[in-house]
Amino acid sequence: MANYRPSAPFTVPMFLFAPTTETEIVKGVPKKIYSESGDLIYCSFRTFGGTENKSNGVLVVEDTAVIETWYRPDIKSDCILKNENGDQYEILGTPENINMRNQIMKFKIRKISGGV
Repeated sequence: MANYRPSAPFTVPMFLFAPTTETEIVKGVPKKIYSESGDLIYCSFRTFGGTENKSNGVLVVEDTAVIETWYRPDIKSDCILKNENGDQYEILGTPENINMRNQIMKFKIRKISGGV
């Protein structure tokens, strides 16, 4: 079986925030509450200039990136990540457990902005 090698070293520090079991109601919509302190993880962070989408005839560029990091079963699609600058990112889709070996995981993130 061939070994999977990460595309870059895991040198970028990010903070992982998992949602608590509680929610709050904001304007009639339930909103997740995240833990106060985040776990420090190290990862590779690769951007490709964003992702272009058309929304109502307007071209919109979303800040997206691909993350590779050591496998952690607590990293799920409902978690958020923050970098050292305080930028928040949400995980898109389900994180992939590379080769199902519980060693390295890979997932795509999108920057949360616009009033959050």
